[in-house]
Amino acid sequence: MLPGWGRNDRVVHDGHTGRVPRILGVRTAWTAVGDGEFFCPGCGGDRNYQRLTGRRRFTLLGVPVLPRGESGPVVECAACRHHYGTDVLDHPTTVRFSAMLRDAVHTVALAVLAAGGGCATSSLEAAAGAVRAAGYDDCTAEGLNALVDALAADTGRVYGQPCGAGLTIELHEALDPLAPHLAPAGREAVLLQGAHIALADGPYTPAERDALATVGAALTIHPDDVSRLLEAARMPS
Repeated sequence: MLPGWGRNDRVVHDGHTGRVPRILGVRTAWTAVGDGEFFCPGCGGDRNYQRLTGRRRFTLLGVPVLPRGESGPVVECAACRHHYGTDVLDHPTTVRFSAMLRDAVHTVALAVLAAGGGCATSSLEAAAGAVRAAGYDDCTAEGLNALVDALAADTGRVYGQPCGAGLTIELHEALDPLAPHLAPAGREAVLLQGAHIALADGPYTPAERDALATVGAALTIHPDDVSRLLEAARMPS
């Protein structure tokens, strides 16, 4: 490509002489209107980006002559320079996704513990292990127990009761934004973590089943699949 040519420039040849009497094309002048960090699908990781809008012009001999309207907006990766539609910003960054998953597991654990009633040591230890594995390295059984007590005191909820409106809202707030970005196996894994916490001190109670059904609904898992997964969790591994 010759210097000064844009990707949309077009060469028109003279069929008799082989000369190039003129160059016609369309050139876009981009203007940055914002920036930030996003997950670049081309690079496969978190990168800086610029949000661009453009003005298109016809060119003659490389010189802009006539406006052709606006272009964009687009998102340009600062690393690979590829352009993407602005819907690419709907995908969370790796850091943001990790935080969403960590908060989701923490909320599910609290919901199942609150539904379980007495917060047996085995359930607390299972919950603490799941939350630590999700990224809360300093989570302890004692800390979770204190949070469950505080949750019950704050909502006036009695242990062992089905999910109330407040806890249901918290589960949806934590899980609804995450679900579209999880593969089916990932959504099932979050539900199964809750199931293993519930089963750590014995069979499911009705309140635990209700809490786990709420988790499944927030993760957009079909009720039949929720029932299948809860039964599968009961089988020895």
